[in-house]
Amino acid sequence: MTAGTSGAADRREGRESLKVVALRSLSSAGEAIAQLASGLNTALLALLLLLWLALTAAMSVLGVGLLMAPALLRTLHALAGRERGRLARWGHEVVVPPPPPTRLRAALVDRTTGRELAWLVRHSTVGGLLGLLGVLLPALAVRDTAFLLYWTFMPEGATATSVGIGNARTWPDAVAVTLLGVGWIAIILGLTPGMARLQAGLGRRLLSAGPGADLSLRVAELTATRAAALDAHAIELRRIERSLHDGAQNRLVSVAVLIGASRRMVARDPAGADELLERAQSAAEEALAELRAVARGILPPVLADRGLAGALSGLAANSAVPCRIDVDIPERCPASVEATAYFVVAEALTNIAKHSGARHAVVTARGGGGRLVLSVEDDGKGGAGGDSRASDAEVESGGSGLTGIRRRVAALDGDLTLTSPPGGPTLLTVDLPCGS
Repeated sequence: MTAGTSGAADRREGRESLKVVALRSLSSAGEAIAQLASGLNTALLALLLLLWLALTAAMSVLGVGLLMAPALLRTLHALAGRERGRLARWGHEVVVPPPPPTRLRAALVDRTTGRELAWLVRHSTVGGLLGLLGVLLPALAVRDTAFLLYWTFMPEGATATSVGIGNARTWPDAVAVTLLGVGWIAIILGLTPGMARLQAGLGRRLLSAGPGADLSLRVAELTATRAAALDAHAIELRRIERSLHDGAQNRLVSVAVLIGASRRMVARDPAGADELLERAQSAAEEALAELRAVARGILPPVLADRGLAGALSGLAANSAVPCRIDVDIPERCPASVEATAYFVVAEALTNIAKHSGARHAVVTARGGGGRLVLSVEDDGKGGAGGDSRASDAEVESGGSGLTGIRRRVAALDGDLTLTSPPGGPTLLTVDLPCGS
């Protein structure tokens, strides 16, 4: 490859990387704005409920507010449950505490009710402000960015900018307003994801079951992990059994039949016996290849020979979609972790080649601190939600597809995250424990 060709390839790869980063930023900002807007909805309801609570407290002096307490508590619990559902739609599920009481005396000493009241105050103020900004910022960005299209139709003396400062009388003034709109866009891309996390964090901390539920949650996670490990083990045993039965065993039976036939023919038809022996040799070689393939499926020898970095480089070199590898793993991980990482990347690249329509893929592996983090990203059409890229038959036959990947990761108590908005890009991230 000449220096000019290499430079062109590097520039093309750089443009593709910038495109992927830009699409990911737009997707993240769009999701954050939608999350903030949904949070604004519950924040307005929380504000109304807070006003009702203040009114009830004021009326309790006259004794009337005590009669409204049960209805107020039921409304509070219902709104908190609605917020838990909203948070679950935008991230991890919130652990639901036991049903809180609706009688005033029991509610005064109930921990869950106290946490819900604290959430009510914070979400109606801080959460509402964040949600309002999430809705207003896109409107301001559209208003100022498109100012060049309509500024000549504005009445004389009208304020040019969305912040109520300045008047546009010339084209340079209008361009300055448009640049302000570009600034709003930069603020949206940079701040809205953090704003969404802050708004959701208020509810996740106060509406969950609290520290006492951590042990129960961990037990449930370990139970699910054990079930996933057993399922993955059973599927792998079935795959090996089918490979041996349908492949190597049939070929070895054919070898035995051909050798027996050649022994009977060797005296009366040496030429025919020699032909049968050649066929038997070919069948034996095919059976040997089948056995080697099964052995590689159990634990790829390339992992023992070259380590995970070399094995991933080999996968990238053989990938049907051009793939770039970025590996930084200072120490070797246990064999089971390396095997899982290898299969995750192999199956992800296979799915990309079959279904995504991508032109480029990037595989990143980082090790350290007792964790191994893998990410596989492509610039395809996206939409890989659930297990849409693999049928149940594919999962059962070879453990491929997103369900197969999830099972392998869950068997090691790892975490899998998939981001694949329509239009792409698709990012698959796997976090595996690799402590010895």
